[in-house]
Amino acid sequence: MSTALRIGVEARLRQHVERIALAHPPIDVASVDFTVRDPTALRGRYGPVLAYMARVELEVERNVLELETLIPNPPEIDRHFYQDVWHPQEERHGQILDELHRHLGGVPEPADLTSVSVKLKVLGALGHLESMQDVSRMLYYMTGMATERSAVLAYNLLHDGVLELGEDAVARTVLAPIRRQEPGHYAFYLMSARGLWNELSPWQRWLTRRMRSQSFSPVGVSNDVQRARFGDVIGRLGIDRDLDGFAAQVIRAERELLWARDHGLPVPEYVTRAFREAVVVAHAVGENETDGGSAPAAAPGAPSSTAST
Repeated sequence: MSTALRIGVEARLRQHVERIALAHPPIDVASVDFTVRDPTALRGRYGPVLAYMARVELEVERNVLELETLIPNPPEIDRHFYQDVWHPQEERHGQILDELHRHLGGVPEPADLTSVSVKLKVLGALGHLESMQDVSRMLYYMTGMATERSAVLAYNLLHDGVLELGEDAVARTVLAPIRRQEPGHYAFYLMSARGLWNELSPWQRWLTRRMRSQSFSPVGVSNDVQRARFGDVIGRLGIDRDLDGFAAQVIRAERELLWARDHGLPVPEYVTRAFREAVVVAHAVGENETDGGSAPAAAPGAPSSTAST
């Protein structure tokens, strides 16, 4: 990419970040109406969904630590975005969803706010080499795009489902404001990814494809317990009725960038495999609990890397 084009991309990113910061400050908790007509029905249908989303949003605190580890010398616009815009918006999402879930009498999922995996620390050490840091940045943008796209689709389905239950206050003052803020985050990752991809050398592109295919994980999944809970969320939102279609929407921009050379590839296999595994684990856990067993113990795993919703 020429210097002029790079400057143009950076200028558009700065304008975009400032625009979403002004248009979408963290949601004012005072504007939220937690009135619920039928708490039992809402909790029964969507309680686990609210708990999962609240936990993922609150873990933005850890995500920032992961980013600071993974990318030791980020572009200033990246740091400004994730520290000053993305973090406070997402943290407020988590606080509001957590309060709603507690208001329904639900038990919150524990949020991991501090741990950074050894794998990310190793990548961060390599990131002091500029060529490797560019690969890490590309992985960050890929994760961000998939995460935000998943969030938009999930919040749309949850919003519509809550409206069907007649819970207008929750739909209007909780879910609608949250889902309005997610597309701006997605656009930041998309613009950043397109700009950086054009600068990568062939070996950097190969390494990005290789590492992405081995590390992809659904948002908020780092162990088998969370994988089962993600699978349960998929079922409660009705996503399991067209899992391939959902995966295709989540990964659309990533496929166009990383896999454009593979004509006719609708969805990379590592994406559909990750979603299907979550559904299988969720079903297995449900059957185990029905038979009087218990949910599987948490198994350590690589975090779903660097970006919450």
